[in-house]
Amino acid sequence: MGPLHCIVNPASRDHTCGKRWPNIVAKLESRGFEINSYITEGVGHASELAWKLRNDNVEGLIVAVGGDGTVHEVASALRGGDIPMGILPFGSGNDYAITQGISRKNLDLAIDVLANGVDRRCAAWRLEGFPATNAGDYPSPKPNEWDGEAKDKGRVVRWVFLESDAGITSAISRAKLYRAKWIKGGKKYTYLGITTIPFWQRRKVWLKLDDAEGQILDFTMFAATTGETFGGGYQVCPGVTPVDESGTIVYAPRLSRIAMLSLMGPMKKGKHIGKWGITQQKANRIEIKPVDKDGNISESPLDLSTWVQADGEPVIVSPATLEWHTEQLLVRGAVDVPWASE
Repeated sequence: MGPLHCIVNPASRDHTCGKRWPNIVAKLESRGFEINSYITEGVGHASELAWKLRNDNVEGLIVAVGGDGTVHEVASALRGGDIPMGILPFGSGNDYAITQGISRKNLDLAIDVLANGVDRRCAAWRLEGFPATNAGDYPSPKPNEWDGEAKDKGRVVRWVFLESDAGITSAISRAKLYRAKWIKGGKKYTYLGITTIPFWQRRKVWLKLDDAEGQILDFTMFAATTGETFGGGYQVCPGVTPVDESGTIVYAPRLSRIAMLSLMGPMKKGKHIGKWGITQQKANRIEIKPVDKDGNISESPLDLSTWVQADGEPVIVSPATLEWHTEQLLVRGAVDVPWASE
């Protein structure tokens, strides 16, 4: 076994990850691993650490230790390279671990995947749009060398390895950056949902899929993922896998506020498609633009922001574009996952 280069977010899982890390190192070493630890110090630091390790051509596995945000940062720096990424899940949702068949609750099983798992090349969405303003202590996104240059002036690029969404869901995630920080675990999202949905402003957007003609539509949300779940196991995009040749979008038109609040139950089991006009279809390119109160399509952000998420972080503002790219990231996952055929 080669060494493990572990990039650790000490703030993950309500700041318990850092406290537990010394004991986890001892457990890893008892399994025969050589461990190199790198502790993150803030937003974006995991990408910087992974980028340096990649450029140093380190041997072994680079492991994201934290939640989906930590996975996103490490994956962003490793995308397009040949160093595999491992995962030790220590977040609240850990949906990328779910997709890769990695246990979120049993550390020994997660370590088994590091030792005996299979490396697979997985897809990602390329997201390009206008940077959102800072919120709380979360900074406005800046261009990164590892993400590549934007095609259009004034925009930034992020790569999405788990999910991108826009609408009411991204508004709820935006709220988490400055509200309800005292609430722990999944209860935080329940609180933010019931306090955000009643006040969410209705809007229309211009949406274009692939080569079809763009349309102005009533809008509540859309989601584009690389696996079935996000939000801690909610089956938002049933049947989607990271080895699909084409991307998928789930679109929800104008939903009543009661329907928004009622959506979580069916979505947990993937039974929401077809309810309230929600649709699912293949798309390799998704364009979204804001529409003003007079029905005009805007090529720049409006005061009424529609945030677009990159793996759970609402860092982009529409207008924005998503493009599906296959075989972007080498990931060590479980030997047996439902979507993989070896």
